[in-house]
Amino acid sequence: MTRQEIFHQLLSLSLSDKAEIVQSLTKTLPMGGKGITKTWGVCGGEACIAGTRIAVWLLVEAQQLGITEAQLLQDYPHINAADLVNAWAYADAHPEEIAAAIRANNEVD
Repeated sequence: MTRQEIFHQLLSLSLSDKAEIVQSLTKTLPMGGKGITKTWGVCGGEACIAGTRIAVWLLVEAQQLGITEAQLLQDYPHINAADLVNAWAYADAHPEEIAAAIRANNEVD
């Protein structure tokens, strides 16, 4: 199978399936990402960069506020570009979850 054929097959997948593939592939890269995990008792069980307490919704909200990827990598030096790719892929695959988390974390008591 050629790379072009694989590419066309990937385009036909659901966002969730694409996100899983991106996560799997970035884990195999030398600078591979850590993946996205949800751990009970860590950040309220929110989706986070694996092994960190950096929630995906936090990164998405920062991006929405105009913070660049370069700035995020500078602000969070223990993550890398592949981690951001995983976060964006997860957010694209779970937009309602991320939007709800942003709303919930911005509510004032």
